[in-house]
Amino acid sequence: MKEFEIEAATENLSAVLAFVDEQLEAADCPVKIQTQIDIAVEEIFVNIAHYAYKPGTGNAVVRVETLPDPPSVDITFIDNGIPYDPLARDDPDITLSADKRPIGGLGIFMVKKTMDDVRYEYLDGHNILTLKKGLVIK
Repeated sequence: MKEFEIEAATENLSAVLAFVDEQLEAADCPVKIQTQIDIAVEEIFVNIAHYAYKPGTGNAVVRVETLPDPPSVDITFIDNGIPYDPLARDDPDITLSADKRPIGGLGIFMVKKTMDDVRYEYLDGHNILTLKKGLVIK
């Protein structure tokens, strides 16, 4: 397991993606799956940067654990910002046109659809969101 702590600021997204990609490449992650993971990582990290510490700032921890059998990865985001469970929100009605849909929620919906599992818990003053993705193309 590797861990990276950084200020939760949008300008640090490229450093977070570089850290995650380094772990994925070491695990021989297929490019298609890496792209899906990168999109999910971007969504979660940017949400933390925009909302977790508003109006202040704080850090986020990104933890990457690759698992051998079956080949998969767990990516965990930890912050001590405002408690918020993004999974508790109803999924957007994607049958509606964009102008009829309420703003928000589409990013986490995409994360839930592209990852194999997404879990949230609030523990000891920390938001903990874990993404799980298999590393074999089905």
